Amino acid sequence: MSSRSRRPRDRGSAALETVVLAVPLLALLGLAAAGLRVQDAKSAIEAAAYDAARAASISRTEAAAITRANSAAAIALDQEGVNCAGGPVVSVNTDGFNQPVGQPANVTVTVSCDVLLTDLGIGMDTQELTAIFVSPIDRYRSRQ
Repeated sequence: MSSRSRRPRDRGSAALETVVLAVPLLALLGLAAAGLRVQDAKSAIEAAAYDAARAASISRTEAAAITRANSAAAIALDQEGVNCAGGPVVSVNTDGFNQPVGQPANVTVTVSCDVLLTDLGIGMDTQELTAIFVSPIDRYRSRQ
């Protein structure tokens, strides 16, 4: 018997272990990237809803409020680099403009966005995110 002890052949097992571990690690990295992208997009959509509600609340008319809210939301999302599949959906509730002067009134804006995740290759195409913000209308300002 030789002085070398006989060991099972481990040749090639390191390569196999690397391949077996690489797939779950890549999947985990993809999910982490998707989570970060969704979190960043959620923050941007909340900021867009805030900007849109504020722009709508300082408008004099319902039509101007809707136009300004849509514009403010689009600008905010563009500045943050958030791409929505089909564009953002901005819904403006302008019922507060029908309240008489001196009465408290609000404008509510809802911004929805389907955030694109196809480039991450994790099996999800989009994630729908929605944010709502309410902004008060100056009670002593004329409304039309």
